[in-house]
Amino acid sequence: MLPNTGKLAGCTLFITGASRGIGKAIALKAAKDGANIVIAAKTAEPHPTLSGTIYTAAAEIEAAGGKALPCVVNVREEQQIINAVEKAVKTFGGIDILVNNASAISLTGTLETETKKVNLMMDVNVRGTYLTSKTCLPHLRKSKNPHILNLSPPMNLNPMWFKNHCAYTISKYGMSMCVLGMAEEFRGEVAVNALWPKTAIHTAAMDMLGGSGIEKQCRKTDIIADAAYCILTKPKSFTGNFIIDEALLREEGVKDFDVYAIAPGHPLMPDFFLDLETDMIGRKQEGYGGSQAFKEEKKLSGSHQEGSESAAAKLLSPVAETFRVIQGAITEEYVRTTQGVFQFELSGDGGGTWYIDLKTKGGNAGSGEPPLKADVVMSMSSTDFVKMFTGKLKPTLAFMTGKLRIKGNMALAIKLEKMLMQLNSKL
Repeated sequence: MLPNTGKLAGCTLFITGASRGIGKAIALKAAKDGANIVIAAKTAEPHPTLSGTIYTAAAEIEAAGGKALPCVVNVREEQQIINAVEKAVKTFGGIDILVNNASAISLTGTLETETKKVNLMMDVNVRGTYLTSKTCLPHLRKSKNPHILNLSPPMNLNPMWFKNHCAYTISKYGMSMCVLGMAEEFRGEVAVNALWPKTAIHTAAMDMLGGSGIEKQCRKTDIIADAAYCILTKPKSFTGNFIIDEALLREEGVKDFDVYAIAPGHPLMPDFFLDLETDMIGRKQEGYGGSQAFKEEKKLSGSHQEGSESAAAKLLSPVAETFRVIQGAITEEYVRTTQGVFQFELSGDGGGTWYIDLKTKGGNAGSGEPPLKADVVMSMSSTDFVKMFTGKLKPTLAFMTGKLRIKGNMALAIKLEKMLMQLNSKL
C-alpha cells in the first residue's frame, strides 16, 4: 500500500460518482490527508441493491479525517453540476482537483444496444465529463497545483475492443479524448491525466457484470485510490498521460501487489482495452494504435481456411465429446434454476450450430438448432469453446478479450458460467 504524505491536506477534491466504489476509495485516501471532498453523485436515498449514499460516504470521509460536502449530482444535468460547483466554492473557497469517475456501461453489440442506453453512456461518460471539467476549470486555474483526473483508458485502436460493445468503447474513449485535448489546451495551468486499472476492480458494477465469484479475479479499489493519490500529488507539469495503475505503483516502489488482491494468488482478470503485453506509465497517446500482438494475430487468422466437416468427423470432434458430457451432466435442478436455452455458433473444427436446452423438462444438449428459440446466442471458435467448458478459459475473460460474443440475456449467460464451474470436474 502507498503511504499518505499529507500533501492533499486542505485541498478540495470534486469527485463524481463518489458515493461508492472507485470514487469513494479515492475520496477516502485523500480524506486521510485532511482534504475537503465534494461528493457529487446521484444516490441520496438508499438503493435497493447498491450499498451507499452520498450521506453514508460523507460520514466515512469525515471519520477518515476529511471534510465532506455531499451534493446530489446527475452529471447528465448541467444545472446540477453548476449548482454543486458553486456550493463547493462557497463552502471550501475553491476547487483544486476534479476526478471524473462517474460512468455508465452496457456491454452490448450495436443491434442489441437500445437508444436510451446509447444516450446514457454518451451523456454520462462523454458529455458529463466534458461539462464537469468545463464548469470546474475556471476555479481549477486559480489553484496552486490543479489536476483533472479521468477514469478512462488509453485509446487502443485494436478493433477487438470495439466489435462487442461499440457504443461503450466510443463513450470511454470520449473521456480519454477530453484528456488528450484539455491537457494540451491548459498545459502549464492545469494537469489533465487518465488513469485505468491493469486488472478488473471489484465494485458493484463488476458484481453485476460478472456475477457471483467474479471478485476472486479482481483487485480491491485501494489500488486505484493509491495510484490516483500518486498522480494528484505530482506537480501540474505532469500532464497528458494515460496511466496504468500497477505500472505507476511499481515505479513508485510498490513491490507487494497481493495486498490489493481480493484472493491473493488467484489469477486476475485483465481489464478492458489493454492488450496482454500492455504495461505503460505516463504513456503519451501519439501514434497509439493496435498492438503488435493484434497485428500478428490478424496476420495469422487471415491464413486460416475453414473447410466443411463431414458428419463422421464432427461426431469425433472435441466439441461433440464436450456436448456428450454436458448432456449426461444435465439435471432437473440445473433446468429448474436456469430456465434458459443457449445456442452456440462455433467456427473451426467440429463447429456449426449447437445448443444446451435448460428450459424444457429434462433438459437436452446437442448439434443443430435448439428446440425452442434461444435466449442467449454465443459465438466463438471451437477451440475456445472446449477450453471454456473444460475450465482452461474463463467465460468472463473470453468475453472481455473478444473471444466470446454474446447476444441476448446477459443474466442467463452468467447463470451458465456458474453451471460451468460445477461441470468442470466432469469435463
